[in-house]
Amino acid sequence: MHRGGMRLPPRLWMVIGLAAFLCSLPVRAQGNYEIQVYGADTVPPGSTMIELHSNFTALGQRNEIQGVFPTYHQEHETLEITQGINDWFEIGFYVFTSEQAAHGVQWVGDHIRPRVRAPTSWHWPVGVSLSTEIGYQRAVYSLDTWTWEIRPIIDKAIDRWYFAFNPALERTWHGPDVGQGLAFAPAAKVSYDVTKQVSGGIEYYADYGAFAQFDSFHQQQQQFFAVTDLNVSPKWEINFGVGIGVTGSTDHLIVKGILGRHFTWRKSSPVE
Repeated sequence: MHRGGMRLPPRLWMVIGLAAFLCSLPVRAQGNYEIQVYGADTVPPGSTMIELHSNFTALGQRNEIQGVFPTYHQEHETLEITQGINDWFEIGFYVFTSEQAAHGVQWVGDHIRPRVRAPTSWHWPVGVSLSTEIGYQRAVYSLDTWTWEIRPIIDKAIDRWYFAFNPALERTWHGPDVGQGLAFAPAAKVSYDVTKQVSGGIEYYADYGAFAQFDSFHQQQQQFFAVTDLNVSPKWEINFGVGIGVTGSTDHLIVKGILGRHFTWRKSSPVE
């Protein structure tokens, strides 16, 4: 608990309360479209972050299952646009696309993601934020077409080390997993600054299934990525990596990249 009688802004309480309420409603993890462990910082007010997530499944599911396209050799390109609203609030929007030899380039779906964070003025020992994400994906890419994700985010930098943990909670609103209830899909990252410009690390992504009863290990989704971040400028975000799936239900080899650029609209924004 924060010392000194800290009071949260009324709007922040409203967002936290909404997230808690939605957990009580009747989301399986989305596909490999934006493979990212989030940090706690939000985009500053007066600026926009535009990111392109590029992910290629080199070894994945080869057969169509219940009308869902196989993931083998799917190339996913996701456009993410995030607008900073104030010092503790941002809104992100995603456009998912997929390209595959048998199906060409197709629109997959869209998500919207509001996020709040603990302001730096609170002087918490770790970064903390809360992301909520709702969206639609076509049934040929996910039988669960409408989903909601609630993602707490905790991170900390210690000298050259960086740690982030995203214990995401997911629910399906429309699809076969509606009856599954709340699912647990954690992600985590550990990285080390080799130089001021280059960091290397490990990212972990998983979907354990319903809280009431986790799936068997074979049915869970678990992936480990060896990643590199290039810290060339505060304006840019550059991340790329190679991931392997360690369970039978996970795509076995994925190559991913993220290219992001900050655009500043107000001189007062710290991103120059």
